[in-house]
Amino acid sequence: MTLATRVIPCLDVAAGRVVKGVNFQNLRDMGDPVQLAELYFVQGADEITFLDVTATVDDRSTTYDVVRQTAEKVFIPLTVGGGVRTVDDVARLLAVGADKVGVNSAAIARPQLIDEIADRFGAQVLVLSLDVKRSDVADSGFVVTTHGGRVETTLDALVWAREAIERGAGELLVNSIDADGTKNGFDLELIALMREISSAPVIASGGAGAVEHFAPAVHAGADAVLAASVFHSGQLAIADVKAALAADGVPVRRTPYTAPQAAHTEGSTS
Repeated sequence: MTLATRVIPCLDVAAGRVVKGVNFQNLRDMGDPVQLAELYFVQGADEITFLDVTATVDDRSTTYDVVRQTAEKVFIPLTVGGGVRTVDDVARLLAVGADKVGVNSAAIARPQLIDEIADRFGAQVLVLSLDVKRSDVADSGFVVTTHGGRVETTLDALVWAREAIERGAGELLVNSIDADGTKNGFDLELIALMREISSAPVIASGGAGAVEHFAPAVHAGADAVLAASVFHSGQLAIADVKAALAADGVPVRRTPYTAPQAAHTEGSTS
């Protein structure tokens, strides 16, 4: 049976508020994270991703109270990232309601963190978050960045993704820094390259601006598509995205607001 493609709203949070910018710069307030997460749950989101985008920069822990409040109102998988440095951080996030935990900067600084998390909690808990930027210094043409996209490394994004999977990462959240917030569409080349080397599910992130942008990302190799500002601003609804995916032959789960004839495709699940 063909698995349904997941549609995932992303809540980038700073100082307890959802924010969004362009290329990770000039962040602006987009609302309350708990209220937005609850809205997306009601509208039919398949998962919610919650990223504390300044946790590593500010050298502080993820906002556990916000995670707990969100988990109390949202009954779909919740991925939480930002400021995760140890297995104890993961344990605490799982204890307050997270289903999966994203790691990025700390894993690049100490790759053994991936092994430790996977060994203790299992690969299904661990999402490797990659903030990727185009660069000539890497053979693949893509390097990873750290600290919310603020620090560019010389680490080849494909080499790092492959190593992380071998160490136990269960999923790749691939965010294009170049496309982030531009609303010009996902970086299809990046998605396709990640699909070629990854035995784990790939989540495409960065650049969504219209319903027509999502299906090409899936056809390029994404197992899930993630977006932020287009949902927060009301420019797009989750049902709109799912209807467009279904119309393009991509299996999706039905939402309360998706017309049955648009949502149903052969092999889809409810």
